Amino acid sequence: MPTVVNCPTCQTPVQWTPESKFRPFCSERCKLIDLGDWASEKHAIPVKPEFDAEDLDALGYEEADFFKDDDR
Repeated sequence: MPTVVNCPTCQTPVQWTPESKFRPFCSERCKLIDLGDWASEKHAIPVKPEFDAEDLDALGYEEADFFKDDDR
């Protein structure tokens, strides 16, 4: 018995088999709608910033000093 999932775009049940060439989507249309949503940034993967800009300010890193060229 094949696994059945809901299409992420329209929620239509889709059988997870090799014959379902657009899985997990039910059709190419739903696949392209989802791709368009990612391209227009309607979907995003949340990420935690690696550092806090305020922490850098507290350490004494000023934006004006950051771009100074020490070779001049």
